[in-house]
Amino acid sequence: MLLAIDAGNTNLVFALVDEDGAIRARWRIATDPRRTADEYAVWLHQLLALEGFSRADVSGVIIGTVVPRALHNLQVLSQKYFHQEPMVAGQGCAAWPIPLDVDEPHNVGADRALNAIAAHAKHSGDLVVIDFGTATTFDVVDFTGAYKGGIIAPGINLSLDALVAAAAKLPRIAIETPETNSVIGRTTQSQMLTGIYWGYVAMIEGLLARVKAEIGRPVTTIATGGLATLFQRHTLVFDAIEPDLTIQGLALLWQRSVSAA
Repeated sequence: MLLAIDAGNTNLVFALVDEDGAIRARWRIATDPRRTADEYAVWLHQLLALEGFSRADVSGVIIGTVVPRALHNLQVLSQKYFHQEPMVAGQGCAAWPIPLDVDEPHNVGADRALNAIAAHAKHSGDLVVIDFGTATTFDVVDFTGAYKGGIIAPGINLSLDALVAAAAKLPRIAIETPETNSVIGRTTQSQMLTGIYWGYVAMIEGLLARVKAEIGRPVTTIATGGLATLFQRHTLVFDAIEPDLTIQGLALLWQRSVSAA
């Protein structure tokens, strides 16, 4: 099986993917570039065993990262404990199989390119992928599969952290779906939730409307990332929610790289 590793700014996701592309298990850990290969190995060994797998079940490793400092220890993890030379998304035999039709293609984050690969494989036509992570990103993929650019906005948790840090009397609150559609809060906490949650809904709907108008053709909107389902109840702009899009992109990139070898 393939061990696909998605190293994001906030979390690393490790997933076991079988030959048919099905995700058999997944685990998440906070991103810390100082974490060593040995630490990863101890943690993963226990989780593999809990799911009925072992290190011997891993026949390939692919890494996608937007945290350059985390890459070395993940490569050592693959080499030392899985006895595999890992592929790195966007490099060497795992170079991007889609055009990055932007002014600075070398600066496109691996997660965004991987989302574009997976989205185009699963959906036809022009696409917009909205990824709710540390940043909230909008990525435009045209009907040919080319990545055309997008939008980067602060993530919802990042915005909340900044608000709480800058205002001494505001409490830390949990991000959750509001119980009602009212946007007039009656307490400090409900007013904060209204501002963060409904502010993000308005941002999503407003930016997406502008993107669609600029594309000028029918567009399929795909949501991904840990907080994607949080907004599903109160907006109708998502045509599909694909929570594992980045991992699926890694698996597709691996399959194409192996087939081309």
